[in-house]
Amino acid sequence: MPYRLSATLSAHSSDVRAVASPTENIVLSASRDSTAISWLRQSPSSPFSPESILRAGNRFINAVGYIPPSPDASQGYAVVGGQDMVINIFALDSPNKEDPQYSLVGHTDNICALNVTPLGIIISGSWDKTAKVWNQFQLQYDLKGHQQSVWAVLAIDEQQFLTASADKTIKFWIQNKMMRTYNGHTDAVRGLALMPDIGFASCSNDSEIRVWTMEGDVVYTLSGHTSFVYSLSVLPNGDIISGGEDRSVRIWRDGECAQAIVHPAISVWAVSSMPNGDIVSGCSDGIVRVFSESEDRWASAVDLKAFEDEVARQALPSQQVGDVQKSDLPGPEALINPGKKSGEVKMIRKGDLVEAHQWDNETLTWQKIGDVLDAVGSGRRQLYQGKEYDYVFDVDIQDGVPPLKLPFNASENPYAAAQRFLEQNNLPLTYIDEVVRFIEKNTSGVSLGNGNEYVDPYTGASRYQSSTSSDQSAPQSYMDPFTGASRYNGNSQPPTARPPAPPSQPPPAPKIIPYDKFVSFKQANVSAMQSKLYQFDEALRSEISTASLAMYPEELLLIDECFTYLSQITSQQPHGTVPPLGSAHIEAIIQILDRWPASQRFPVIDLSRLVTAFFADAAAAPGARERFFECLFKASDWTSVVSRGRPLSKAQETNILLLFRTLANCFQDGTPIADGQWVQQVFEALKATPHELLTKTQRVALATILFNFSCAYLQTPVATDVRSQHLGLITQLLRSGNDDPEVAYRTLVALGNVAYAAKAHSTQIESSQATELKQTIVGLPSAFPDDRIQNVAVEITAIL
Repeated sequence: MPYRLSATLSAHSSDVRAVASPTENIVLSASRDSTAISWLRQSPSSPFSPESILRAGNRFINAVGYIPPSPDASQGYAVVGGQDMVINIFALDSPNKEDPQYSLVGHTDNICALNVTPLGIIISGSWDKTAKVWNQFQLQYDLKGHQQSVWAVLAIDEQQFLTASADKTIKFWIQNKMMRTYNGHTDAVRGLALMPDIGFASCSNDSEIRVWTMEGDVVYTLSGHTSFVYSLSVLPNGDIISGGEDRSVRIWRDGECAQAIVHPAISVWAVSSMPNGDIVSGCSDGIVRVFSESEDRWASAVDLKAFEDEVARQALPSQQVGDVQKSDLPGPEALINPGKKSGEVKMIRKGDLVEAHQWDNETLTWQKIGDVLDAVGSGRRQLYQGKEYDYVFDVDIQDGVPPLKLPFNASENPYAAAQRFLEQNNLPLTYIDEVVRFIEKNTSGVSLGNGNEYVDPYTGASRYQSSTSSDQSAPQSYMDPFTGASRYNGNSQPPTARPPAPPSQPPPAPKIIPYDKFVSFKQANVSAMQSKLYQFDEALRSEISTASLAMYPEELLLIDECFTYLSQITSQQPHGTVPPLGSAHIEAIIQILDRWPASQRFPVIDLSRLVTAFFADAAAAPGARERFFECLFKASDWTSVVSRGRPLSKAQETNILLLFRTLANCFQDGTPIADGQWVQQVFEALKATPHELLTKTQRVALATILFNFSCAYLQTPVATDVRSQHLGLITQLLRSGNDDPEVAYRTLVALGNVAYAAKAHSTQIESSQATELKQTIVGLPSAFPDDRIQNVAVEITAIL
């Protein structure tokens, strides 16, 4: 009999990354929604329902296992691990589902794999490149030898273990001694399963499954998946089940694919087998499904039909099933002929539509698995390394280095694309979450056949986005099983500012302080900015009541010169005869900001950001900087925001973001900070910052101001009262309840630079302020379990 849907378990709100099914009536699932769920049914004929919802924190859970019942836990233990780097163990009969009975600490990065023996031995795998073996809830062995993340682990018994890694190898261990390395896969190895009387099976991002003897011989290779294979399990009868990025669970019998179960989701992240031979899958749609070969355990006819219809409604990208030439495709009559093997896909033309059907050897029928759609924006698809993609983004990793190419199809799982990109370019997997956010930001709202255009937040008339406002995708909170922060930008979006951390594989204990690489917000679409500013000017000019606010002829000439010069610089064209910008251009910007309504100031403030970035001396005249900054704070409605303490309006939110970025650009290599007067003015205003009202993007920009000043201070001493102001702002930001590791990191590096420079300039920080700073940073490593934050906190404490 074929496998058909038996049960649908819906309670998770995000991807189900791991499943375990130790008995016929218990299923465990772990999800990116930061919960693990124990599902229970009272009898084989009863439905599954959530018995326990386990939550040890608010970070993603990626792995789950089960320890059988014991005198201390009559229902057994659930073992979960994830982004918080801790293995939490919950007694399923405990009434408290938030406090684990045991927490195993030792990994230093995301935990992505768990396996448990019947006697309760736990083996865990992590992005820290190690596996660990735990006995009696204590660390027993460290398994070190892989060069990249350990994606899969398997306990053969209490003394023998297998580990698989993104370094494409599998290793065999007896206790903590590595005995053998298995080479053969051509990409990251993602899953392992024990094959009784043979050895073991492995699956990989190379889309293949290999069955090995323990001596290292490949018995056979199973090919059929069309993308990454994420998970493996073995049924009681010896059949292999696998799940992957091609939406399918596949059952392999005697070296052939006996059945492919297509899911209505992008990814099948996890599969597990029950003792009764049923199959459990966990998917990117947040649903756990059970499939059975036993007809008496099948779902109702109504539920089976609903599942089949949901699968059939899925839109398949043409690249997933091969190139499609509608004129060459047969009609529905082609489905009369049987397929050659299970999983074979055939496309037919049905009117103007193209349908994909898959052959099922068990039922001897063609099953519709979706409608094949032409590629997104087929008229603008891009070619990369011989393949067509909906997008090929430029990813700016490091100044002075050509951007890397990130190809992506709209129907593709962003995590798969991000991982492929990082591995191909030998970049740390810790940056994968930032790549995913970048992809999602720049492809959000895309529907098949349509482009993705930005609309102005005020008038809806223009595509203008105030420079790096795509910084919304800039370093944010530790989110996915793939973590980290870096700078990414696509050719259809302005890039975000690069954080101070060099985007290279970090050494075990990097020395950060002093770090003197200024961060600037220089990116912009100058022509779009110019168009928006002139659009606003024309709108003011066309109304009698506002005509007096429009730009005067001499101002218009000066603003034209600004845009002409900036266009040449940002496009790396020769500067021609346009003179450098100076005090007259700053004065024109000040006059316009003084007159224009708040909702129309943002392109002018954004212009200020670029002028300060590229022409640091434009406001060098005596008193010019002070007047310029006073105007900028006024234009952003700073006094009102500070005094009223209300949520920011859209105009205020945008203007303050651009204000912070302009201020960050004012501190750069060679900035004259020694006199301190204008710096004091800026710091005094920032002292009143309403941190609780700021967005993450604004906080990143504020932290960048503090960081850039610290870089300037490394070069030039300032008065102790100016330094005290700066350290006070650092304390405020670190104590503001901020939950963004990138903000904390930039602010900490700023503190480290100042502490270092104070010693170098022989002007020690006052003991009371140093004590306050130490107290402020003491809890940060636990609040942000991020290696770079922990390392720099240790450095700063030593300096202070």
